[in-house]
Amino acid sequence: MSDPAARPRLSDALTSRRGAWISLGLVLLIMVLLFGAFGSAKAPGGNAQAPVGSESTHTAELLKKFPNADRQSVLVVAARNDGATLSGADVEHLKGLLPVLGTHAAADPTGPIVSDDKKAAVLMTPITVGDSNAENAAVIKTLRADVAAHAPDGLTFQVTGGPAFGADVASSFEGADFTLLIVTILIVAILLIVTYRSPVLWLIPLVVVALADGLAGRMTAAAGSLWGLQFDSGIISVLVFGAGTNYALLLISRYREELQLTDDHRRALSTAWRKTVPAIVASNVTVVLALLTLVLAVIPGTHGLGISSAIGLLIALASVLFLLPPVLAVCGRTVFWPFVPRPGDARRQGRAWRSIAAGVVQRPVVSLLAGAALLAVMAAGLFGTSIGLDQIEKFRVPSESAAGLEVLSAHFPPGEAQPILIVTDSGQADDVVTAVKGVEGIVRVQSVGTTDNGDLTKIMVTSDYAPSTEKSLAQITELRTAVHAVPKADAVVGGAVATDVDARAGNVQDLLLIAPLVLAVSFLVLLILLRSLVAPVLLLLVNLASAVAAIGAGSWLSRVLFGQHALDLQVPLLAFLFLVALGIDYTIFLVHRARSEAAERGTRQGMVEAIAHTGGVITSAGIVLAAVFAALGVLPLVTLGQLGLIVGVGVIVDTLVVRTVIVPAIFALVGDRIWWPGRPRRTSQAPAPADPDVSDPGVSDPEPVAVSS
Repeated sequence: MSDPAARPRLSDALTSRRGAWISLGLVLLIMVLLFGAFGSAKAPGGNAQAPVGSESTHTAELLKKFPNADRQSVLVVAARNDGATLSGADVEHLKGLLPVLGTHAAADPTGPIVSDDKKAAVLMTPITVGDSNAENAAVIKTLRADVAAHAPDGLTFQVTGGPAFGADVASSFEGADFTLLIVTILIVAILLIVTYRSPVLWLIPLVVVALADGLAGRMTAAAGSLWGLQFDSGIISVLVFGAGTNYALLLISRYREELQLTDDHRRALSTAWRKTVPAIVASNVTVVLALLTLVLAVIPGTHGLGISSAIGLLIALASVLFLLPPVLAVCGRTVFWPFVPRPGDARRQGRAWRSIAAGVVQRPVVSLLAGAALLAVMAAGLFGTSIGLDQIEKFRVPSESAAGLEVLSAHFPPGEAQPILIVTDSGQADDVVTAVKGVEGIVRVQSVGTTDNGDLTKIMVTSDYAPSTEKSLAQITELRTAVHAVPKADAVVGGAVATDVDARAGNVQDLLLIAPLVLAVSFLVLLILLRSLVAPVLLLLVNLASAVAAIGAGSWLSRVLFGQHALDLQVPLLAFLFLVALGIDYTIFLVHRARSEAAERGTRQGMVEAIAHTGGVITSAGIVLAAVFAALGVLPLVTLGQLGLIVGVGVIVDTLVVRTVIVPAIFALVGDRIWWPGRPRRTSQAPAPADPDVSDPGVSDPEPVAVSS
């Protein structure tokens, strides 16, 4: 296959007649062993919203010291179907429900407490909660069934409260991960079929990436269990499928190109592997290093996502580089049937991309201004964007607990459903209560228990403000200031709203720390890959503008199309990270080829040739990645839906506008100075084709095209 005098190459070992089978066997054996070693691993549960060292988290730890700390109240909210006031008979019927609720309770249920407007009442039932929402779901389901069986005509009962809400969240995720996996596979399969126009070829990268995803799921679960990480497995699966498919597209695209230059499909595959590995590895390293910056995040879910996602992407990289080539080598050229590429093939692909690129290079100022104007319009969507959703708004799936909370808030003090909890030294409990009463907007303050040794007292505070509103959040700050001023009390403020305050502060801290680090990592990778100072700076600025524009457009679409008035707390950081890191991927794919072409044709014509060669594959990769991220919308979390929307919009704009118009325009304007202080060594003086729609006779430019022009 290769010159015997030549140095042995890894690419030859992966693709030779004997080496392909050996490599395939070794890789599959390693994967089987890893599947066996980590097959039983389960990621730890938990979804902590606030930083580990925050006051709300500290309060939650102290609350575990109180008797019956494993008990939480379930609220049964009753109201008339016609909206009328509750009659005496209705109230008596509610009292009759107490024995029914008692069969599920860990202590005597209480109530009914009737609202001031007499239109709603609530029964409180303490239950023993399990270690997870899934364990509580069975209790809540049985309780709801018993309540429904005893509901009289004219009354509506809704079971809500913390345990019920958690149970509804767990129920909404039943089968969601499987649904996400199926939708993702279908999306990738359809797009690969359209890209390759082959009934066979699409199966190979899909199976390779699916194996990588399965292994990544098990290894990240093991890592999560070992290091106590919290993360969303759906995001990892999307990253593995999206990035893995992109790597496969780039490799197979170059393989197809090389097949039109030689009869030896193994040599073509070996050459394609060598020429695409630098770009694939650089893009993977960029994303992995960017993700690893998340280990510095203070929000547990963000912190855990960094390590687990990096593991998943490394597995995707290894699978594409070491499993895909031997499979392609074994299958041979005919895997492209019915459009099998052969040497001297007269078909010319990429004409549309070459024509577009030539037009941009000829009018760089107009092209750059047009692209920048589009990004500016998209970024305008940031005006009016707010950050932070309350507990109900975070889930797009309607639930009984959410409906119950709305009824409760409409007829009782809005803070009744989510009381504020304070833990203080018992000796100063009275002083703390007095201090709390002096804070504006407090409806009720009461001590509700002490620890067994009497050292600590728990105080429950009911607010007059709806949870997570601006007034509610500001009130937490005022409360903390008030109780911290009480001498020797060591009082701390917690509860759902306090957790929200700490989560917001933690996410802002993470954004201000992680975003610059992501940009720095991307700059260093571009610096090393391109051996230039000018190009990385300009490309990173373009990428930054594109990311901001995508977040603005996604925010506007979320408000207009889905009625989501705000972005969830983690969305800005994660969207920025994925948009910058994944956008650099496509920059690397394009500019790495442009530098190679510039050595023969000069910078401007080299960029035209680079787009002609990579325009189709980058567009294919971008559409696949955008569609895969959009699949996050099948999950019930608004956070993931917003993330999928923003990244999907950003990737499409990045591939169709940034890489096709803005970057070529910049290269045309700056010229060879883009490579300063170095410059690609000119190996020939190839003139530009006279007709930009006609390929240079000496250049082959086939690649799979996802969208026909």
